[in-house]
Amino acid sequence: MKQVKIQIPSLVENIRVVESFIDNSKDAFHIEDDIYGNIMVAVTEAVNNAIRHGNKFDKDKNVFLSLFVDQDRVKFEIEDEGSGFDYTNLLDPTAPENLENPGGRGIFLIRHLADEVEFTKEGRNVQLTFMLPTPSSSETAFNGATSASASN
Repeated sequence: MKQVKIQIPSLVENIRVVESFIDNSKDAFHIEDDIYGNIMVAVTEAVNNAIRHGNKFDKDKNVFLSLFVDQDRVKFEIEDEGSGFDYTNLLDPTAPENLENPGGRGIFLIRHLADEVEFTKEGRNVQLTFMLPTPSSSETAFNGATSASASN
């Protein structure tokens, strides 16, 4: 497993650093375009939450971003230095009474873009896992059929 870590002060403008980190990771680890968009939105949203809600814009507190790459998945871990939050008791942003609320959609969005989302450390740490695409069974069957017919 390959691993890369960065640490940024809790300033909103550091989201650009996170975007560059994701772009560089996409190139370095050959992350497919079809999951790149989901990764970019989910990870930047998680870092934004860590800066805004976790560390409360305190530039003396950091956000830690780690990337773990395995052959079938990539996992991003985001951790802040805040007091945490109750991630088990969140409002449903799709409920009619919450549709007009200006916030509350970030974690909902993250949960729908990542394949797995796990909170630890009282909500100060979130791990987002994205499964890497494997060759489809039709490609495998086609390659197998090609080799079988070539040996006849």
